[in-house]
Amino acid sequence: MSKYIFISKDLIDKGWSGDKKYCATDESGNKFLLRVSPFEQYERKKSEYELMGRVAALGIPMCQPLEFGTCEEGVYSVQSWIDGIDAEENIHLCSEKEQYLYGFEAGKILREIHKTPAPQNIEDWESFYNRKIDRKINGYNSCFLKYENGQAFIDYINSHRHLLKNRPLTYQHGDYHIGNMMIGKDKKLYIIDFNRNDYGDPWEEFNRIVWCAEETPLFATGMVNGYFDNNVPMEFWGLLMLYISVNTVGSLPWAIPFGEEKITTMINQAKAVLSWYDNMTNTVPIWYKGEL
Repeated sequence: MSKYIFISKDLIDKGWSGDKKYCATDESGNKFLLRVSPFEQYERKKSEYELMGRVAALGIPMCQPLEFGTCEEGVYSVQSWIDGIDAEENIHLCSEKEQYLYGFEAGKILREIHKTPAPQNIEDWESFYNRKIDRKINGYNSCFLKYENGQAFIDYINSHRHLLKNRPLTYQHGDYHIGNMMIGKDKKLYIIDFNRNDYGDPWEEFNRIVWCAEETPLFATGMVNGYFDNNVPMEFWGLLMLYISVNTVGSLPWAIPFGEEKITTMINQAKAVLSWYDNMTNTVPIWYKGEL
């Protein structure tokens, strides 16, 4: 039985997870984030909750996991409420310096998240990710739609699979980009939505930086610089290009069931990526502004 008694629950209609999310309020007026998932996800959600606890213990600015259990609706977790605004929707209200500094902070936070090691017994990254690549390319080749010059992604992927060899494995947030960040009333950056957490190459977490770069190149630049403490290794750029290419190839087949709007978004994003990398011939994307 939950130790929390809520007098109101307001549905939060945002995000892509299948969870039902609520802003729940108790008798004292305190707000909490309540997430409810189907019963069949019990083991997955229990693991997700426990891993969130390990990450929160590192001092990461995030929703603190407070309680996990089952109820009539399914599996639930109660988390602390972040009082603030969506970073993605409000970053343009910030000065250019603030955009860069929020990105820098996002990179530093991600580096802390990656201090949580992966279990010893999981599959090596090269084998695991090569299978993922094969699935994405097969899905794209079977798709009735194609990107203009989409072959450039596939050619780059196939000629750079060797970069996956001997990559380290850590805990991953799983969906790390500006859309899963908030700016608190205290003006600090907070990370939300750990529901896709996993283990993998820590640098793969940058595969969604395209969403940040499209919103504000300064934020994306800051994120890279913050993660590497202003000392970005060249091998990072080659791997980032690989991971972004794999994501882009997989995005078009993914988008089709969601309709024309999502398809258009992914086609436009692929065009942007090709322009950033000069049709996959330049390793460092043009949105990267260097060390500022």
